Amino acid sequence: MSTTESSAETAPETKPKSAPADSCGACHSDAPAKTPTPERRTAKGWSRFRVPTMDCASEESEIRRAVDGIDGIRALTFQLGQRTLALDAPGAAVELAVAAMRKAGFDPQPLPDSGASSTDAASQAEDDHDHGAGSAGAWRLGWALLLAVGAELLGFFAPDTQVWKGAGLVVSAVAIWLAGFDVYKKGLTALRHGRLNINALMTVAVTGAFAIGQWPEAAMVMALYAIAEAIEARAVDRARNAIKGLLEMAPEEAAVHQADGTWLNVQVASVALGAVVRVRPGERVPMDGVVTEGNSSINQAPVTGESIPVDKAVGDPVFAGTINETGTFEFKVTALASNSTLARIIHAVEEAQGTRAPTQGFVDRFAAIYTPAVFVIALAVALLGPWLLDWTWLQAIYKALVLLVIACPCALVISTPVTIVSGLAAAARRGILIKGGIYLEGARNLKAIALDKTGTITEGKPKLVARESIDPTADAAHVESVAAALAGHSDHPVSRAIAQGLKPSTLQVSDFKALAGRGVQADIDGVSYALGNHRLIEERGQCSPALEATLKGHEEAGRTVTLLASPTGVLALYAVADTIKPSSREAVASLIALGITPVMLTGDNQATATAIAHEAGIDEARGNLLPEDKLEAIKALQAKHGPTAMTGDGINDAPALAQADIGVAMGAAGTDTAMEAADVVVMNDDLRRIAETVVLSRDTHAVLWQNISLALGIKLVFLVLAVFGNASMWMAIFADMGASLLVVGNGLRLLKKGVKTS
Repeated sequence: MSTTESSAETAPETKPKSAPADSCGACHSDAPAKTPTPERRTAKGWSRFRVPTMDCASEESEIRRAVDGIDGIRALTFQLGQRTLALDAPGAAVELAVAAMRKAGFDPQPLPDSGASSTDAASQAEDDHDHGAGSAGAWRLGWALLLAVGAELLGFFAPDTQVWKGAGLVVSAVAIWLAGFDVYKKGLTALRHGRLNINALMTVAVTGAFAIGQWPEAAMVMALYAIAEAIEARAVDRARNAIKGLLEMAPEEAAVHQADGTWLNVQVASVALGAVVRVRPGERVPMDGVVTEGNSSINQAPVTGESIPVDKAVGDPVFAGTINETGTFEFKVTALASNSTLARIIHAVEEAQGTRAPTQGFVDRFAAIYTPAVFVIALAVALLGPWLLDWTWLQAIYKALVLLVIACPCALVISTPVTIVSGLAAAARRGILIKGGIYLEGARNLKAIALDKTGTITEGKPKLVARESIDPTADAAHVESVAAALAGHSDHPVSRAIAQGLKPSTLQVSDFKALAGRGVQADIDGVSYALGNHRLIEERGQCSPALEATLKGHEEAGRTVTLLASPTGVLALYAVADTIKPSSREAVASLIALGITPVMLTGDNQATATAIAHEAGIDEARGNLLPEDKLEAIKALQAKHGPTAMTGDGINDAPALAQADIGVAMGAAGTDTAMEAADVVVMNDDLRRIAETVVLSRDTHAVLWQNISLALGIKLVFLVLAVFGNASMWMAIFADMGASLLVVGNGLRLLKKGVKTS
């Protein structure tokens, strides 16, 4: 059964986390390891294989068992959606592993050292599905169903003679062979190695029904099972590849500027770093870059999830796959097509799909016990039924076979991965990159969240927020022009904020000097002016009690104050602050409504921290923190509240991000470091996405347990009917197929589910 993406179990790069209570053991760590990128997988030591018949978790487990104990295998990773695996091992160990896999009934096909991209592998996997479920073509399934119906008709209407019975037997056998060739191949291999999986169940059930003379029913069961498998495979592929459609958003060609001044359309794969590319209105941006000429409005929804187009001008970044809505512009390529932000998002989602969530680990462990237990129960029914319930031997065997079909754990096994993958894809479509199922599930348990100030709650860019005249006798317009002239000659962030907030000055500046740690000084029209901080004014002896009181008020509001002074005294005051984002207050309110306690952690002074926190609606703010102090603060929050998230930039906050139960990077579009450091990446710098992640996590958890309850509940009802009622194999296969399709459909609802925070 096409059921699940696999856990990525790699060498010791796994980020240290506190494992949930229901996490898997050492054999299958729930915490997603930092799976090697395709480039690393094709580096020295890594060998990649495509396994055409590997499409579900049970087959992954069989491969793991087959290679278990082979010395030299350092890591083993799976991408079931692409039917590929990668081995980190020396050549001799790889040869032994390949031999072991072939002995277990698989046919690993080596991929070239250059490595087919995961997208190419996905396309190959889709091509396989396009030819039917597994390796059986759609035409085979169609003929199998027609022959099974024919066998049933022969059983009902044909004369009761040996010739017609023989014809029914032959028609049934051909139908079983057409529909169940792959099932029998996998089932017999599993039985030969003493493994009881889904295919082994069907092999025993169909063979048993055929052996006791239920030929038409055996044929119909196998045909319906194969068709159900095909439908489920398609549905699961829809979830697995929900994000893959983003790849098609990046055009295959780019208009590149040539040395002779012309423009030539070339394949994006061959465009070099630094090349200049032109994009016209209505076209998609082909690669990542920085605008060098022109301006436009760009729809960035494919990358950041933003619904409102973003204005772009010279110096602004643009991302592959986004849509140019208005003007023509040119940009310089800053990342190769294979390493664009869009490509990294898709790769990260693929890796996330390859990790086991806690619930999935629980289901897999349950199924490992459940399937053998079903065999034992069926055997008991077959052997004890005639003695205890006065059944005939044929009745007892038939009921046992019905039990095997009903108890097939397909719906149970498939219930978790399709839901997790749908949730991951739904998040990615909104610009929320979740690095694994463990974090998608874990977000619902968050009790506290630590928020960095700069760039998370605030814009991260200082702005001029207040100006005040100190000398009422001075010409206000001239004073402002002097301040703009001095600020415009400085490259300090505060000076730049002042210059941007004032009208440009035409005054001529001479003898300009930068005063380290204090400000700047220059002559204008023969007068020496200074533009600097509180310390500079004190050193000049130009402070007064009234000025000190004014400065204190601004500093308590979290503002950085700059003063303009002439030789005769202070002329004006300019207050600069890192203002909060328009969405921050709403985001904090949403987190509080969800029962999560927000706490601000910042390296800024306590007065600024308190002021910004109050404006954002946060009750607790801690300032003057170094990176190691933030780490200790996270530990304290975990001890006080429980599961805690940390939101930062993925670089300076790395220790705190690692300690937190979930690390969140903000505004990480185009930032490699943030994508690597965080467990959740918010691509559009919108704090409200964190509350949406928690809501999505809670919705996903609810759907997970709905699916598990549906799968087990339906099977329990039909198990009782099979033993004490009159359930047939037809009813059994429809119960199994119906349960599987129900849980798949329910899981896929997450792809369309609107995310609301209230």
